[in-house]
Amino acid sequence: MIIRRLAEVPSVDWGNGLSRRFLLDSDGMGYTVTDTVVSAGTKSLLEYKHHLEACYCISGSGEVVDMAGDSHPITPGTLYALDQHDAHWLIAHPAEDLRLVCVFTPALRGDERHSLNGAHSSHY
Repeated sequence: MIIRRLAEVPSVDWGNGLSRRFLLDSDGMGYTVTDTVVSAGTKSLLEYKHHLEACYCISGSGEVVDMAGDSHPITPGTLYALDQHDAHWLIAHPAEDLRLVCVFTPALRGDERHSLNGAHSSHY
């Protein structure tokens, strides 16, 4: 059995916020669970070429915008899943952080970070 508390898990500055990673590849579960904060007012072009990801909003607000330009509001109680390795913009509201519980499969190693230069999607 694995028991972890937020104060005990590794925190990674992922590029536009903080990712607290509860389960990693080394735990042998096959998936990662994170508590991720997206900093207020940030806009991140992301793509996971080697992972599928689902995110559930627990506080704050923002939007996820697909590459066709379709915007989907994110508020507490909203889940979005990147089931096709979808490139997307993740945008946090200018006045508040966006907080998400995210699940990645396969699991992350734990040291992954984004390279957010705006010209190309950041991926791992």
